[in-house]
Amino acid sequence: MRDKSTSEQADDTVEPSDIEELARLAASGDAAALESLLALIRPAVMRLSARMLPHREDAEEACQDALLRIATRIGTFEGRSSFQTWMYAVASNSARDTYRSMRRRFAEHSVVEMPTHADPRTTSVIAGTRLDLLDALEDLGAERPELARAVVLRDVAAVDYAEIARLLDVPLGTAKSHIHHARRWLRPRLSATD
Repeated sequence: MRDKSTSEQADDTVEPSDIEELARLAASGDAAALESLLALIRPAVMRLSARMLPHREDAEEACQDALLRIATRIGTFEGRSSFQTWMYAVASNSARDTYRSMRRRFAEHSVVEMPTHADPRTTSVIAGTRLDLLDALEDLGAERPELARAVVLRDVAAVDYAEIARLLDVPLGTAKSHIHHARRWLRPRLSATD
């Protein structure tokens, strides 16, 4: 069994109230609280990024972008939802932005000849599934961004329905409806890739 790193150990023992208090202090301009907060949330942000992006380097890029956004925008955190819910929204948006950037770079540097079949020795089934999900979320976000935001918070970040409603500033029933419609929209697009 491998040993956990110090940051992973800290993440397991930190109380949500500690994170919320650090976020409140950081939002009011306390630089030391911000530094402590970023160190505490990094493992959670990395886990969320890794759930969405199949390659570790891409997940690390998204994690760093999310932490930078949190650091620069902490003053805008109003406390309407918990800090952790806000953090998950920022992190999932950052992962989606990283994916968009990757797609744009790929399109700009097209390859003369693409392989016709994936090599099972180098392609993870899970990675393919996540890329299919990201593609589908891109399409959904273009058509119905409110549905994409809600389903990412629920199904990727595992935020509870009440927190999603607070974060999106909609009634609880509307949040649930958004998630239901998003899942209904995504289901045939994801099952078509099986």
